[in-house]
Amino acid sequence: QVQVVESGGGSVQPGGSLRLSCTSSRVIVGIMGWYRKVPGKERELVARTASGGRANYADFVKGRFTISVDNTKTTVYLQMNNLKPEDTAVYYCGLRQDPFDTIYWGQGTQVTVSS
Repeated sequence: QVQVVESGGGSVQPGGSLRLSCTSSRVIVGIMGWYRKVPGKERELVARTASGGRANYADFVKGRFTISVDNTKTTVYLQMNNLKPEDTAVYYCGLRQDPFDTIYWGQGTQVTVSS
């Protein structure tokens, strides 16, 4: 079992920045990702990385968001720059420990972008 805790959400004006953090109770050797969900839509991938290695980004955040992992492989960050109103969502951290299929989710953190 892996406990996942996110932090760093909040309200910001368009063009602003936020940094989300996700801390795991265990070292993760696998996939660490950020997802988001708005009411009425499916949860969607924002960015993911293989424990700090190669990263993948959704097209709608390329060039604005950066995912990174600390040296302990227990914390994954999402640096969000040039935020837009359409980035408003609940952001979730999802962690998968190799070689298993289970994804451990955090409770979510709200990000609101408005003027």
